Amino acid sequence: MIAKASGQTWPNYFNTKLRDKIGMTGAWIQVDNNSVYYSTTRSMARFGLLMLNKGKWENTTILNEAYFNEATNTSQNINLGYGYLWWLNGKPSYHLPQSQLQFNGSLIPTGPNDMFMALGKNDQKIYVIPSKKMVVIRMGDVANPTNPTFALSGFDDELWTKISALYQ
Repeated sequence: MIAKASGQTWPNYFNTKLRDKIGMTGAWIQVDNNSVYYSTTRSMARFGLLMLNKGKWENTTILNEAYFNEATNTSQNINLGYGYLWWLNGKPSYHLPQSQLQFNGSLIPTGPNDMFMALGKNDQKIYVIPSKKMVVIRMGDVANPTNPTFALSGFDDELWTKISALYQ
């Protein structure tokens, strides 16, 4: 859809509109049916900082603030813990990917209520916490290789228990 609308390939469009403007590095790689962006911790942090600043990079608007607000708020009534490609903490309930079950409470009860997250392949994560002016990146192997999960793992609750203890 983007290629047709822009006249560019998705990677070229992405690089021109986002990656190059905020100094990210990386590339889109096809993995089975998924298009996965492989990058560095620093690049993930840059993307997190863009989101922390509501789509602005230095004095340049990269992402429309109205869209940013829609993306980081509940996008529908089925899953209150999900915006547009961002997971939302502090909501009264949520669904996990590939599940019809509704869970009551926050995604990460030990995390800040205003936190929103990019929860990616193999436990790669970007946590954005506006109230703390904080971005936290999680890279590395899957937290629990014997039982890999989509979106959340025990790592999330343990991490935010420790970080929250520092920010009482």
